[in-house]
Amino acid sequence: MEWKSKRIQTILEAALVEDKATHDVTTALTIDPKLRATATIIAKQDCIVAGLGCIPAFLDLYAKLDAKSSGRYEVVSHPEIFDGVKVKKGQAIVVIRHNARVILSCERVILNLMQRMCGIATLTNQYVKALHGTKAKILDTRKTIPGLRALDKYAVCCGGGLNHRLDLQDGILIKNNHISLGGGLPKVLGAALEGHKPGQRVQVEVRSWAELNQALAGGAEAVLLDNMTPAEVKKAVKIIRKHAPKTKIEASGGMILKVVRKYALAGVDYISVGALTHSTDAVDLSMKIVAER
Repeated sequence: MEWKSKRIQTILEAALVEDKATHDVTTALTIDPKLRATATIIAKQDCIVAGLGCIPAFLDLYAKLDAKSSGRYEVVSHPEIFDGVKVKKGQAIVVIRHNARVILSCERVILNLMQRMCGIATLTNQYVKALHGTKAKILDTRKTIPGLRALDKYAVCCGGGLNHRLDLQDGILIKNNHISLGGGLPKVLGAALEGHKPGQRVQVEVRSWAELNQALAGGAEAVLLDNMTPAEVKKAVKIIRKHAPKTKIEASGGMILKVVRKYALAGVDYISVGALTHSTDAVDLSMKIVAER
């Protein structure tokens, strides 16, 4: 993750501005401006770590927004703890040493982002483990929080998943609305294959046997089997492997944890799970802050 990229910096700065972090009246009225403190972020449950880089990024941006803020800071974690690592309930994830006012004012934005990112990484890892021993890989979707996609998708990778399209320019996925508005599957698939750029794989979402046959006949480079049962997916995989063995096969639609392995065993290459980013629970993290004496 490029935490200093313009896109990420804009997201993090917006979070600080939204919370009026540099205008924290409670902290300003109650805390000595010269007091330094040590803050420890603790996991309140087993989880996969994601988002550690946001901490120095937030602290640097706070200093940018508030010229009066002072003092060096230090962000330290154990060498064995980094994004993508599993930690246990009660385990310290990272220690922050800085001006007490700055820590207090940044506490909520740091925890908000890390709790979400750790939640996505942890849920993704559960799906990845469910596919152990199969060839299938877990993909995310574009069902992300508006404005947070880069962070959401990074968290998926921390959990062992793979990113699907990052955005609408990243690849071609022909869905039912394209088919109905564009004059039918053969027509839109032909246009996509003719006009796509190198690196833009042409994928077709199919919901019926007729659409599957049209996609294969038209030369689709990848097929997304949408809302099919495991038995239907197994049948579709057999057809695809026979007629177009190089075609990548993805399954999607209602992929909950208890059924995802059945789809993997049906022989697909990928399983896309919208729940990774649109329905994940935040991981419970806490920040314990003590004064340095």
